[in-house]
Amino acid sequence: MKEKLRSGITTGTCATAAAQAAILAVLAQTPEAVCVRLPRGEDKIVALEYATRITENTATAGVRKDAGDDPDITNGILVVADVELTQAVEIRLLGGEGVGVVTKPGLSILVGEAAINPVPRRMIEEGVRSIIGPARGAVIRISIPGGEKLARRTLNPSLGIEGGLSVIGTTGIVEPMSEEAFKDSLTPQIDVALAQGFESLVFVPGKIGENIAVDQYGLPKEAVLQTSNFIGHMLTAAEDKGVKRVLLFGHPGKLVKVAGGIFHTHNRMADGRMEIIAAYAALQQAGVEIIEEILACTTTEAATDILRRQGLNEAVYAALAKQASNRAQRYVFGGLEIGTVIVSMQGEILGMDECAKAIGGTLQWNIR
Repeated sequence: MKEKLRSGITTGTCATAAAQAAILAVLAQTPEAVCVRLPRGEDKIVALEYATRITENTATAGVRKDAGDDPDITNGILVVADVELTQAVEIRLLGGEGVGVVTKPGLSILVGEAAINPVPRRMIEEGVRSIIGPARGAVIRISIPGGEKLARRTLNPSLGIEGGLSVIGTTGIVEPMSEEAFKDSLTPQIDVALAQGFESLVFVPGKIGENIAVDQYGLPKEAVLQTSNFIGHMLTAAEDKGVKRVLLFGHPGKLVKVAGGIFHTHNRMADGRMEIIAAYAALQQAGVEIIEEILACTTTEAATDILRRQGLNEAVYAALAKQASNRAQRYVFGGLEIGTVIVSMQGEILGMDECAKAIGGTLQWNIR
C-alpha cells in the first residue's frame, strides 16, 4: 500500500494567517496559532513563527510555509504581515519586500499592483474583517524575505511580475505533486464517473475550468474530472477503461498546447502557446505586425485581446479547438470520440468544434 503524501498550505493561507495574527497582536492577544477559513469553507489551524505588537496600533507576525510533500521551491519561506489598525473602514492590502509587482497586462491583477492573487486577497480581507468588525480598517503589508531571489526560478519574470514572488492559492491547500502519485490519484475519478453511468466525460485541467463547466454550463459535476497537467495520461486511461466520449474543456493556456500535440502541459515540459496561436492567426491572414505582437505576449489572455481587436478571435479559437480534438483522437489512436471547448477565465466560449457540441448535448449542458 502506497503511503499517503502529506498536503501543505499555500502562500495565500500563510499570508492570511500572518495578517490575522498581527491584528490579534495589536489587540494585545498573543496567539501561537490562528484559524484560517479556506475558500472551500473548511477551517485550517496555522502555527505562527511569531506575532509581536510594536505600537498601540501596529504589529507584525510571520508564518513559515509548510508545503507538505510537494516539491515546492517556496517550502520553508517566511511570509510576514505588518499591520496598522486604523479608524477608516477600508482594508488596504500592499506588497512589501519579496512580493512581486505586476508590470504587464493580461493577468488577473492590474498593472502596478502587488502580485497577490484574487483568492488570497479575499481570504486576507475576510480573515482580518472577522476580527476587527465592520467599523474599523487596517493597512496590511505582506512581505516574503528572500522572495526576489526565489522568484527568478519561477515563471514570474516571463509573466512580467518583477521583484518577487506571487501570493497564490485557489483552495488554500497545496496538494502533493509527485508525478506518479498524482497520476494515481487522478485516474480513479474515471472509475467513479463510469460507476454512475456516464459514458461521456468532461476533462478539465483544474478547478477554475471545473467551476465554469458546472456552474455556468450545467455540466454534471460527477462527470467533470480534473486532469491537472496530465491530459495525455487521462485520455489513455479513459480509453483503457471503456469511456466512449471525452469533452476537453478549459482555458487556452492548457488546451492550445494540446492543439500543438503537447499532452503533458506543465510549462517546464513544453510550452509553445504563443507560437501555436500565432501560427493559427497567420492562417487567418493576420499581418506580420500582429504575429510579432502575439509572440511578444506572456499570457494567452493578452494574445486573446489582440485577436479580438483584429476580429480574429472566433476563427482562430474555433480552429484551435478542432485541432486539439484531432490531436487528442490521434493520441489515443481513434479509441475515443473527443471534442474541445476553449473558454476564457470568465467562462466565455472562445472556440469549440462540432464534436464538442454533440458531446455536450449528451450531457444536457445549457450552452448559450
